[in-house]
Amino acid sequence: MSDSRIPVAILGATGAVGQTFIRLLDGHPWFRVAEVAASERSAGKSYADATRWIEGNMPADVAALRVLPCDVASVKSAVVFSAMDAAVAGEMEPAFARAGRFVLSNAKNFRMDADVPLVIPEVNASHLALIARQRRERGWNGAIVTNANCASTTAAVAMAPLHERFGITKVFMMTMQAVSGAGYPGVPTLDILGNVIPYIGDEEPKIEREMQKMLGRLDGAAITASPSRRPSIFCISRSIFGSSSPMYGMT
Repeated sequence: MSDSRIPVAILGATGAVGQTFIRLLDGHPWFRVAEVAASERSAGKSYADATRWIEGNMPADVAALRVLPCDVASVKSAVVFSAMDAAVAGEMEPAFARAGRFVLSNAKNFRMDADVPLVIPEVNASHLALIARQRRERGWNGAIVTNANCASTTAAVAMAPLHERFGITKVFMMTMQAVSGAGYPGVPTLDILGNVIPYIGDEEPKIEREMQKMLGRLDGAAITASPSRRPSIFCISRSIFGSSSPMYGMT
C-alpha cells in the first residue's frame, strides 16, 4: 500500500528535541519520518541503538531507520525538521536551504533575522510571506522557517487577541519553566530538587525580542520577562501582567 504523505527528515534526531519531533509526527496525516540524522557518533547505527529514548514507546518504523550524518549529501528529504543544537545549526541549516530543502527549525540562530519567519500558525501565519523575500535575497532554492522559544510561543498565543482588541502597551511576564527545557540531562538534581533557580541564561532577551517579532505590532510596547527554572519535568507556568492604551484602561 503506497504512502502519499510527505517524507521528512529529522536533524539532531537522537536528542530530546529530535525525539519530540518524532513523537509529534508519529501517525501524522501529512508527514512521515523517512530519515533520521545525527552526529558522527550515532551515524551508521540503527535509531534504536543510537538513541536513549526518554518518554513512552519509540515508534517501530523509526526505530528501524539507519541514522545518517547531518549533511546535505546524506539526507535526501525535501523537508527537514531541525532539532540541531545552536552550535551547529548556524552552519548546517543554511547549507540545507541553499540545496533546496525547506528547514523547519527549533534552533535560535535565525529567529530574529528580518527575512526569516518566526511563526505560530494561530498568531502570524501571514509572516510566511517572508519566504519569498528570503529566497530572493539569499539566492536559496529552499528556505528556513523557525519556531520560537517555548515561553514566547504560549505567551504570544494568549496575548495576540488581547493586543488585537485593546492595544497592549506594557507587558511584564514571570515564567516558571520545567527542567526539560534545559535539554538532557538538564539541571543537576541536587541543584533543582525543592528549589527554583531564578535565572536562565539568555532567556530574558529571547522572550522579549521574539514576542515583539511574532505579534508584529508591539513595536512601541515595553515587554519585560523574568524567567526561572522549577523542579518539574514538563510544562511552563507563567504570570502575565499587561496594560492597554488609555482609551480602554485595561490592566
